[in-house]
Amino acid sequence: MRIAAAVVILLTSPALADEVTLQTPTGTLYGTLLVPPARATLAVVLIIAGSGPTDRDGNSALEQAPNNSYRMLAEALAALDIASLQYDKRGVAASAAAFTSDMTIETEISDAIGWLQQLRSDPRFSLLIVAGHSEGSLIGIIAAERMPVDRVISLAGAGRPAGDVILSQIEAQFTPALIDAARKIVASLNAGVTVPNSMVPFGLRFIFDESGQPYLISWFRYDPAVEIGRLMIPVLIVQGTADTQVTIDDAMRLSNANRVAELQIITGMNHELKDASDPTSPIDRILVATVTSFIQPPVRRRAVR
Repeated sequence: MRIAAAVVILLTSPALADEVTLQTPTGTLYGTLLVPPARATLAVVLIIAGSGPTDRDGNSALEQAPNNSYRMLAEALAALDIASLQYDKRGVAASAAAFTSDMTIETEISDAIGWLQQLRSDPRFSLLIVAGHSEGSLIGIIAAERMPVDRVISLAGAGRPAGDVILSQIEAQFTPALIDAARKIVASLNAGVTVPNSMVPFGLRFIFDESGQPYLISWFRYDPAVEIGRLMIPVLIVQGTADTQVTIDDAMRLSNANRVAELQIITGMNHELKDASDPTSPIDRILVATVTSFIQPPVRRRAVR
């Protein structure tokens, strides 16, 4: 696997955005490497997107308007002399052609490791950090178990197996009949057994379509709290109080599983890492300050006597 620079775009800030690619056995992945100018080596953050058709900038084909949360985070970090790499997952945006029908969460973990390995080999970077959002939190945590990184950041990451999270979201929105059907489907997937579409109510098909069930089975096997508990490096857990998809209880479960991890609860921040539902609103400023301080702790000066 390799990263190859293709296009250089000058931002309004002094940082340069390089269009980069990762060659894999089943296709090419595309991303943006944002590098601020610096004479010394830099910290670099791999930003891993959440579930569904979410692209490198944090935008989903399922949303009515783009929110650009990952791009905003990357640009905010660049302004503070921290590099970052965002990428389109396989099957999404520029990486659409890399989709494979047998894709599982292991495929996405392998992709994240590929990007991390290339960043680790780049002499410009002295500190390697993985920051995963939502489902990307679990992918980043597992990737950090399998190759050396220096820091891990969980942004709105679930603290329970994905099957439990999906059920809790369904139970808050759907009819009793669909909730009952969903419980049976999740139980079957937890046991590693797929459910034919003829047994999946139409109202749940967008979640449990038979073609995507092998991916769900692979995802449901992991308990994020168990995985984060295995990390022996600095960990930051960030959760917003206005998040309607992942809860503070999830963040607490992650924190309790890794007692040396830092936990930051941000009042008013939603799942898109912002303080408002308006997609044009900026990234949460407390989030940026928290992440920056975690990556580059302030220098403590000795008092002069």
